[in-house]
Amino acid sequence: MATNSASSNPIGEKTGPISGKPPPPSSEVKAAIIGAASHDTVGQNEAGQDGGPGKDGEKKVKTEKDLEKERKKAEKAKKFAEKKLKTANAGEKAGSSKTQEKKAKQNATKDEPLPEYVEDTPVGQKKSEIPTFKYSFERFLTAGPVLKSFDDPFYKAYNPTVVEAAWYAWWEKEGFFKPEFTSEGKVKEEGYFVIPLPPPNVTGSLHMGHAVTNALQDTMIRWNRMRGLTTLWLPGCDHAGIATQSVVEKMLQRRQNKSRYDLGRERFTELVWDWKEEYHSKINNVMRRMGGSFDWTREAFTMDENLSAAVTETFVRLHDEGIIYRANRLVNWCTKLNTAISNLEVDNKELTGRTLLDVPGYEKKVEFGVITHFQYPIEGSEDKIEVATTRPETMLGDTAIAVHPKDERYAQFLGKHARHPFVDRLLPIVADDYVDPEFGTGAVKITPAHDPNDFAIGQRHKLAFVNILNDDGTMNAATGPYEGIRRFDARYKVVEDLKAKGLYVKKEDNPMKVPLCSRSKDVIEPLMKPQWWMRMKELADAAIKVVKDGEITIRPETAEKSYFRWLEDINDWCISRQLWWGHQAPVYLVDVEGQKSDNGRGDNWVAGRTKEEATEKATAQFPGKKITLTRDEDVLDTWFSSGLWPFSTLGWPKESADFDRLYPTSVLETGWDILFFWVARMIMLGVKMTGRVPFREVYCHALIRDSEGRKMSKSLGNVIDPQDVADGIPLQGLHDKLALGNLDPKEAANAIKFQKAAFPDGIPQCGADALRFSLVAYTTGGGDINFDIKVIHGYRKFCNKIYQATKYVLGKLDQDFVPQKTGKKTGKESLAERWILHKFTTAAREINKALTEREFQRSTVVAYSYWYNHLCDVYIENSKSIIQDGTADEQRSAQDTLYTALEGALTMIHPFMPFLTEELWQRLPRRPGDSTPSITKAQYPAYDASLDDAASEAAYELVLGMSRGIRSLAADYSIKEDGKVYVQTYDDEALQIAREQVHSIKSLCGKGVASIEVLSKEDARPAGCVVFAVSSSAAVYLHVKGRVDIDAEISKAQGKLQKASDGASRQQKILNDPGYQQKVAQDLQEAEKKKLADLEVEMRNLEDSMQQFERLKME
Repeated sequence: MATNSASSNPIGEKTGPISGKPPPPSSEVKAAIIGAASHDTVGQNEAGQDGGPGKDGEKKVKTEKDLEKERKKAEKAKKFAEKKLKTANAGEKAGSSKTQEKKAKQNATKDEPLPEYVEDTPVGQKKSEIPTFKYSFERFLTAGPVLKSFDDPFYKAYNPTVVEAAWYAWWEKEGFFKPEFTSEGKVKEEGYFVIPLPPPNVTGSLHMGHAVTNALQDTMIRWNRMRGLTTLWLPGCDHAGIATQSVVEKMLQRRQNKSRYDLGRERFTELVWDWKEEYHSKINNVMRRMGGSFDWTREAFTMDENLSAAVTETFVRLHDEGIIYRANRLVNWCTKLNTAISNLEVDNKELTGRTLLDVPGYEKKVEFGVITHFQYPIEGSEDKIEVATTRPETMLGDTAIAVHPKDERYAQFLGKHARHPFVDRLLPIVADDYVDPEFGTGAVKITPAHDPNDFAIGQRHKLAFVNILNDDGTMNAATGPYEGIRRFDARYKVVEDLKAKGLYVKKEDNPMKVPLCSRSKDVIEPLMKPQWWMRMKELADAAIKVVKDGEITIRPETAEKSYFRWLEDINDWCISRQLWWGHQAPVYLVDVEGQKSDNGRGDNWVAGRTKEEATEKATAQFPGKKITLTRDEDVLDTWFSSGLWPFSTLGWPKESADFDRLYPTSVLETGWDILFFWVARMIMLGVKMTGRVPFREVYCHALIRDSEGRKMSKSLGNVIDPQDVADGIPLQGLHDKLALGNLDPKEAANAIKFQKAAFPDGIPQCGADALRFSLVAYTTGGGDINFDIKVIHGYRKFCNKIYQATKYVLGKLDQDFVPQKTGKKTGKESLAERWILHKFTTAAREINKALTEREFQRSTVVAYSYWYNHLCDVYIENSKSIIQDGTADEQRSAQDTLYTALEGALTMIHPFMPFLTEELWQRLPRRPGDSTPSITKAQYPAYDASLDDAASEAAYELVLGMSRGIRSLAADYSIKEDGKVYVQTYDDEALQIAREQVHSIKSLCGKGVASIEVLSKEDARPAGCVVFAVSSSAAVYLHVKGRVDIDAEISKAQGKLQKASDGASRQQKILNDPGYQQKVAQDLQEAEKKKLADLEVEMRNLEDSMQQFERLKME
C-alpha cells in the first residue's frame, strides 16, 4: 500500500543492496533476488517496501483538496513527533539517542494510506501537465511539458499502477509502432525487422506462455526500432477451430443445457462469432497492458476476408495440382468433439498395467491396460483358435484371423474360416509375415476398419472393412444385438457374453499406450472416413533443403534436429475437420443425373474459388451431363490457415505493398511444442505458395511450467493470467476466475486446492515491466522454465531501484541544467566518470551482441549488472561527495556524466521495461537539438570506442577493491563508527591511485569510516590493525585495538590462512602441470598466475596480522 513518505540517502550511504550477477532463475538466483528485495532500498515507504496500490474498494477516491489537507496534516504530525522525540531523548546517551531518533522519524513519516490511483490523463494524450514549479525557459523548451513531481504523493515511491498508466494509449495514438519507410516508400537504409505474432487462440484469456512469447518478441522489436530499422510487429488472433468450438459447446451445455445441433449450424456459428468478438477484445487489451508495441492498424484474424481468400487460393491450387486429394482412410476420431484430428493432436498416455481412466460421458472409470484372451470356433469342426485383444469391443468388427506363414501350430487352419459368435460372419484364416508368432498366442484378430496395422493387412488380403461405430461412439447396425450401446459399455458386455458362450480364456495386465484427444481427453478411435488429405513428402523435402542451405536458421540446435527428424519421417496430413467453425472447404461434390456419386472418390469433386468457377470445372469434366454441385460441409484444419500466416497477413494473394517490401519476415519466435504443428507447415506452405521462405530465423523458447515443474493446465488450476501478475489478485479472485470457466466440478476442486497451496496470499502486484524482464531473464535456450512468483516480485524491487536512482539523479541536476550536445567525453572527467563511461560502452557492446545472438538471459544480465553493480552501487555513490563538496567544474562534469550514464541506462533497458523507462526518460531534459518525442524512438546505445578505457577501469577497480575491503573489515569486526583506516600500496601506480582517489574510497565505504591514511610500501605496517588483502598491489587495514576480542580474531585469521594456503596449493598444482602449460593460452595462464600471487599476498598479510594480534596481547 502506498503511503505519503519518501527518503533519500545521506552522503556515504548505499543506494541499495550490493548484489552479484542478475539472477538466472535457479534456486540460487531466487534466493539472491528475494534477498535483494528484502534489503533497505532507496526511497522506500516502509522498511523494504516500495509503493503499491491502495486497497480496492476500501477507500473512496479523494479530491486534490482532500489530499492537500492530508499533506498538511501529515507535516504537522511529523513536526509534533520530532518535537516529542527531542524532549524524550534529552537525557539519553548519544548512541541510544540516534537509534531512537531514527525509529521515531520512521514512525512519524508513516501517513494515511493513499486512495486508489485514478489516472487523469485523457486517453491518447501524453502523460504530462503544465509545470507547477520554476524551470529555466531553456530547460522547458528542451524537456517539454513536465510530468507530475516526485513530491506528488503517488510519485514518491515506485508504483506500477501509476508508472504504467496512460503511456500505451499515447504510443498507439501517435503511431510510434507503425513501420517507417523512406519518402519513396521503401524500407530504411538500416533494413527491416518484421515479426508476425504467433496468433493466440480466440478462446479466452492469455496465459504465461503467451507472456513469454510477447516479452521476447517485443524486446527484439523495440531494440530494432531503436536501432533505426523499419520495424513491424504484426498482431492477430487465430479462430482455433476445434478449441473455440469445444469451449463454446461446453458453455452452451452448461448455461442452456443445449448442444450445437439444437441451435443449428447458422445460429451456432453466430454464437461463436459473438464469443470471438468478446474474447478477442479481451486478449488485445491484455497485450496492450503488457506493453506490446504492435501496429494495430494491420491486425489480422484468420477468418478475415483476405486471410480466408488466402486459404481458398491455397486449397484450390494444391487440389488442382493433386497435392490435396480425397481418400477413405483411418483417421483419429474424437467421439466427444465429433471430428477427425491430426496425429499431432493426440496424446499417448503410457500405462504399465491395469488402469481405470476417466472417459468423457462415462460416470464410472473405464478399464485399460489389460489384454483379453478368447477363442473363435473353427467352422465345420470342434476346433477353436485363441486370439487376444486390448479392445474386446472391436471383435465385433473382426473380418479375419492372421497367423505367420511359418507357424506350424496353425498350418492346419490356413484356408479355413472361424465363425463369429455374435454376428453372422465368417472370418478367413490368412497367413501374413506381419504377425509375430512369439507375441501372445501367435494368432491375431484382424479389424481392418478400426486399427492402422489391421488396415494394411486388410488391403493386402482384400478383406471386408466393417465399421462398427457411429460418430458419437455408439455401436452401429453392423454389430447386430449391440447396436446403440456405448463403445465401452459394449466392451464389458462382449466379455460377459464370451464367458456365457464358454469362449472367454483369461485377462492379463498389459503395458500399452492409450491415445487421448489433447482437447477433450476422450479416447481416440481409429475410424474409416472419406477425408481431404495433403501429400507431404515433396513439401517436406523442400522445407528440409531451405534449412540445410542456410536460408532459415533454427535455434536452439536441439529444435533444428527435431525439425529434421520429423520432416524426414512425415506422413500425409488429413486436413478435413467435421466442425462448423472454420474455413469451409472450397470443394464441391458433383452429382450426375442418373448416377450415384461416391463422395470417397476424388474424381467426383471439383475445387473452386467460387461456385461459378467450380461449375465451369465440373461442366468441363462431365461434358453433356446434367450436374448438381454440393459444397463439402467439412471445414479445414486450423493449422492449414495458420500455415499461411506470415504471408497472408501481409496481403497475399492480392497485390500488396507490405508483401513486396516486408516479406520474407525476419523472425518467427514461438514455443518448441508447436514446431511441427505450425512452424514446419509455415515453411512448407510458404516455400510452395510464394517461392520464398516465410522467415529467416526461427527461435524456439522453452515452455513455462508451474513452480513444481508441471505443465500448466486449466484442470490443475496452475494456468496464470499475466495480467494477474502485473496487477496482482487476491486468492479469492483466483477462485472466482475458475468459476467463470468451463471446468468440470471435480477439476475445479483440484484447481482450487492447488491455488491455495501455491498462492496462499494471492498473487502480489509485480507490474508489467518486472514481469517482462523476468520472463526474458528466464530464457536461456535450454530447458523448460519453472515459474516462481517470488522471482518476478523480486524484479519489482529492481524497478524500484531504477526509479529511485533516476529520482536521485534528477534531484542532483540544477533546475537550469542543459546536458551536453552529445555523450562524448569533455576531457574533464574524473577517474570514476571515466570508469562508468567505460562500463556503459562495454555494456552496450555486450547487450547488442547478446540480443543479436538471441542470448536473452545474457542480455538481461548485462542490463541488470550495469544498473545495479555499476551505476547505482558505485558511480551514484561516488558522485554524492563530488556534487556536494567538489569544485564547480567537478560538479558540472559529474552531472554531465550522471546524465549520460542514466540516459544510456534507460534506453538500454527500455526494450525490456517500456513503461518505467518512458516515465523516467520523459523527465530528463533533452540534449540540445534532440526532439525525439518518446524513448520508443530514441537511439539504442551502441559501442563507442572513445569511451572504452581499460586503464581507467583497472585503476578504479583497485579503488573499488579497497572500499570493499574496508567495508568487509568493518562488518567483520562490527566497527560502525569512528573507523580508522590505512591503505598500504606496494607499487608506485597503486600509490598514486590511492592518493588521488582517497575521497572516492571514503565515499564508497559508508559513514562508519572517520579517516583514511595512505601508506607506501616503505612505510611500516600500522599497529593495532587487521588487514584485508585487496590484491598484490594493495592492502587495507582497520584499527581494532581495544575494540575486539583478540583471541577470537587470531582463531578467525588462522581459518582464513588455512583457506588461502589450500587455494595457493591448488593454483600451484595447476600451474605446474605440464599439460596445462602446453594446452592453455598464455593470457589465461597469466590470469591464473595473478590469482596465485594474490593468494600469496593474502597469506603474508594474514600471517602478519596474527603476529600483530599476538603483539597486541603483549602490549
